Amino acid sequence: MNGNGEEVAVYEIAVVVSKSNVIKDKEIGDCVDILVAEFRNVGLIVDIVSGVSDEFIKVAAPPVTLGRAAAEIQLKKPTRIGMDLQFEWEEMDAFLKQPDGSLFSWSERFQCYHHLIYGIVNKSNLMISLKYDGKEFCWEVGQSLLQTLESKGIVKQVFPLHAEMKRKKLLRSWALNWWDLTDQPIDEIYSYFGTKVAIYFAFLGKYTQWLFFPAALGLIVQLVDFGSLQLLALPVFFISITLWAVLFFQFWKRKNYALLARWQINCTIGIGQGHKLLGMEWSYRQPPVEVIKTLGTDKAREKELYQRNEWLGHLMRFRNDV
Repeated sequence: MNGNGEEVAVYEIAVVVSKSNVIKDKEIGDCVDILVAEFRNVGLIVDIVSGVSDEFIKVAAPPVTLGRAAAEIQLKKPTRIGMDLQFEWEEMDAFLKQPDGSLFSWSERFQCYHHLIYGIVNKSNLMISLKYDGKEFCWEVGQSLLQTLESKGIVKQVFPLHAEMKRKKLLRSWALNWWDLTDQPIDEIYSYFGTKVAIYFAFLGKYTQWLFFPAALGLIVQLVDFGSLQLLALPVFFISITLWAVLFFQFWKRKNYALLARWQINCTIGIGQGHKLLGMEWSYRQPPVEVIKTLGTDKAREKELYQRNEWLGHLMRFRNDV
């Protein structure tokens, strides 16, 4: 909102196109003009900024446009009853919001933007003739307009834009916060940069906090004369660092799970197919093939097999730890 209470469009995507040498007012069917018109037809807000050799088409989407796109791609979001359901704009109040109050995370908004801008296809029964810089080419039936322009070299790049208000807020509360080196606005970092960056800096913050103990202990060992016990100082120091590492890892896992639970992200720790990040497996745990084959209609037998598999996994991890 601005000072007058009017909603200000936040441009989140930019499309870079080459600047044409032909005056557009004299060229009918210019592909860039058609692209801008199609963007507006799907409900996007467009602003064009002219550069030296390129033009930048900035794109923003009202909430209703993002909601409609989320429903079209069948985006699943967590609800207030603890279930992930397909998003519906008419039932938007039933879905959980982000820590900053927005309805969609950046990852979800990017999926909606991708669907909107790349989902503009030629729905007519005939090819459409497009022109650019004195040249003419065809927009095939059923083909994406943006992909066509990318293949012709007219659209050079599509990339996300910074939100200046959020960026400046993070600059003040995070990058320039010299008074508290370990306090970070993790929820705001997650809403702006996503899960990977937020988990990375949350780990660094936790690690920096816990480094005060080994640093203080190391200074004591180096500066204090323990007399006849000097030979025992280093072994005690090594054992303390080992215990510190074990405790730090356990407390970090608790912190990590707390963050993921707050952000409504499902993850498991273990071996499987998925994305590894700081010891975490970002995938759903699947039961072994042997367990699946032996499952039948007997619920008691099914429960026993799953419990046996769970305890076997615990014993294997304990053996590896030893």
